[in-house]
Amino acid sequence: MFDMSRWRQSAAVTKSARPNFDLKSLAVAVALALALPVLSSPAQAGGKTITAVMHSDLRVLDPIITTAYITRDHGYMVYDTLLGMNSKYEVKPQMADWKVSDDKLVYTFTLRDGLLWHDGKPVTAEDCVASLKRWGARDGMGQKLMDFTKSIEAPDAKTIVLTLKEPYGLVLDSIGKPSSAVPFMMPKRLAETPSDKPIPEQVGSGPFKFVQSEFQPGVKAVYEKFKEYKPRSEPADWQAGGKVVKVDRVEWITMPDAQTAVNALQSGDVDFMENGPYDLLPVLSKDPELKIEVLNPLGFQTFTRMNFLNPPFDNPKIRRAAFLAMNQKPVLDALVGDPKYYKICGAVFGCDTPNATDVGSESLVKGNGVAEAKKLLAEAGYDGTPVVIMAPTDVTTLKAQPVVGAQLLRDAGFKVEYQATDWQTVVSRRASQKPVKEGGWNMFFSNWVGADVLNPIGNVATSGRGKSNGGWFGWSEDPELEALRDKYARATTPEEQKKLAVEIQKEIYDKVIYIPLGEYKVPSVWRTSLTGMTQGAAIPMFWNVDKKD
Repeated sequence: MFDMSRWRQSAAVTKSARPNFDLKSLAVAVALALALPVLSSPAQAGGKTITAVMHSDLRVLDPIITTAYITRDHGYMVYDTLLGMNSKYEVKPQMADWKVSDDKLVYTFTLRDGLLWHDGKPVTAEDCVASLKRWGARDGMGQKLMDFTKSIEAPDAKTIVLTLKEPYGLVLDSIGKPSSAVPFMMPKRLAETPSDKPIPEQVGSGPFKFVQSEFQPGVKAVYEKFKEYKPRSEPADWQAGGKVVKVDRVEWITMPDAQTAVNALQSGDVDFMENGPYDLLPVLSKDPELKIEVLNPLGFQTFTRMNFLNPPFDNPKIRRAAFLAMNQKPVLDALVGDPKYYKICGAVFGCDTPNATDVGSESLVKGNGVAEAKKLLAEAGYDGTPVVIMAPTDVTTLKAQPVVGAQLLRDAGFKVEYQATDWQTVVSRRASQKPVKEGGWNMFFSNWVGADVLNPIGNVATSGRGKSNGGWFGWSEDPELEALRDKYARATTPEEQKKLAVEIQKEIYDKVIYIPLGEYKVPSVWRTSLTGMTQGAAIPMFWNVDKKD
């Protein structure tokens, strides 16, 4: 477990004893140590404990009510899923296996033996039916699945029967999706909570139990091994396979300052750091007691989105000019810096995935569209209307993109108004459909985790539903795109899906629905005393991880 009193002592080392620990970092570490309570106690002594610094503080605990990745990670600790996706993008049994009727309308899932909730009660099919319905009311892929669903029933304690109105090719992909919002299974009494209200307690059937009594938002979250959990017999493979817990506890410790977290990692007071800071990796790589590795091979996709409602981007030619002005390389150089951790790639649905294609992306990946952008601006009669870019300055992975994007637009002849703000303001303001003068906007930048862009149904930014039909921020309206997405939803083979994905990407780029600006990966860092850290589409996963004494 994390002993803050020990960290107080280790933080007081001299600069000569730890060369990379400067006086400013020392002051931060000491201040943090004095501000936080001792996080261990005699009652917690004994057994193996992994101490981890995650990418974010955990505050929202309900993994259905939010798409926040830290809450998704919490969900994988506490809850389990009916199905899981492996490293070949195959959906595999997890809590249940399945069979499909010849007419592709009836999916029958059978729960495996020995599944228990953390309160000791058996998992039933009724619990899972209620969980699927709650998830289906909230998640984008879940909503689409429910549109095609006639009924979900539990004829007995171990059987779930999902009956469709018509064949739908993404039933298993939806239930086995690895990232936000994941269809985690909950007891019926919790799953019957309205999907817009948080569940009152954390009771799952997953490999770890949440220790509510030790939860301190802004300080730590604690998980204990669920001794009655019965893992599958297959080897772990991403979110599929056996979840074998080899330690007694996992503690997530909040350390907002990266340098402080790095020093705790080097001293041995912390075992794992989810997001290793790029600028410190050269130093950390020389420490023989540390290992650096990218655990999520899908990485992140960074992108920009325009507002179709406000000038100048209500004009298709001007949107196209902005698209041609974009160039992935300078964006990624500013965001990441080290080419080892980024990839120039024009695939809307992710590089090296089943739906990957480069159609329509030449100017993005080669940066050769500026001359054409200037020509289109002239043809469109661009009158100098400023492009208002919302630019968060408080999130490391979102600072660079607006700066670079603004300059690329200026180079093509746009007038740009760069508005520095914080991320929460962007999150609130991007929902506004008002004119710019009344608090509206023209452009913002953000990131997706790779697992959330794998197909046109899960990737919400590919929507063409528009302002009046539940479209995503920016409100692109494109009936042709929606018709293609519906065809994709009905496709029943990978070959059909791939063909349609190519058509959809072409339409997205032609109409400039949104603009992927490349992919990047974030390395994690951990002490070599940990073994068994595994890759996945949603990481980190603390099952199958052991810790040497």
